[in-house]
Amino acid sequence: MNDVPGCRVTHVFGEVFGLTVRSRAIGVNFMAGIKSLGGGEVTQYTQMLSDSRNEALGRLCQQAMGYGANAVLAMRFDCNEIAQTMSEVAAYGTAVYIVPNDQPAQQHAAQAHQPPAAQQQQQQYQQAPQQPPTQQPQR
Repeated sequence: MNDVPGCRVTHVFGEVFGLTVRSRAIGVNFMAGIKSLGGGEVTQYTQMLSDSRNEALGRLCQQAMGYGANAVLAMRFDCNEIAQTMSEVAAYGTAVYIVPNDQPAQQHAAQAHQPPAAQQQQQQYQQAPQQPPTQQPQR
């Protein structure tokens, strides 16, 4: 989804992603090979990929919330095989802050959302500079 019906984007934080790589156990590979001869679903792989998707999605959400976003647009999954023994699952999209269309502009303007890292950096610059401790000459 590239938009949220009834809402508008007030801030774009940029690309976010969640990634996980899981190793396939030798026993699971062996059982999957036998299962593939007869056809049908390989439930061990299905469960592993489902768990991987959930983990990647959770990591994507954590990164987006860390930026101060309340939505991720154009979210996608990508799956790859690594060295025939591991599966990689990536979830990615664009972190944004959205508000309902009927919310007045001045109301959300007062709610400037900055990523926590930006807030910390801003607080550091607002503090008075500290003087380095004076050192006594050694004798």
